[in-house]
Amino acid sequence: MTLITHINPESMHSNPAFSWAVRVAAGADLVFIGGQNGVDGSGQVVAPDIASQTRQALTNLLTVLEAAGAKPEDVVKWTILIKEGASLQEGFAAFGEVWGQRPNPPAITGAFVAGLAVPGALVEIEAVAAVPPAG
Repeated sequence: MTLITHINPESMHSNPAFSWAVRVAAGADLVFIGGQNGVDGSGQVVAPDIASQTRQALTNLLTVLEAAGAKPEDVVKWTILIKEGASLQEGFAAFGEVWGQRPNPPAITGAFVAGLAVPGALVEIEAVAAVPPAG
């Protein structure tokens, strides 16, 4: 039984960066990862640019995934918040550098916001992962 199904209707445009929907059947463990900013281990923003912050936010998210027993391929949903005025193109380019071209990309929501809770933060990324049972 397939626990995760990526849904991309043929009548809609196709994009290798995201799926239109992802269905998770009963039996998968869901892991909800809170928003990760581009901060280092001491909580300090790593750099003033969105590319550096995005790379660090994704690195932090991958660390949390691993600690939860999940893999990057288990992510079924991203939410990406970008501070108004920051470059969407630079942020997504950095996202692509870290994430790569994996098959079956997650569903995604992106939004520009007036500000984030961490002073100096330009991006915040949260995720939902569906981890298949071991065995």
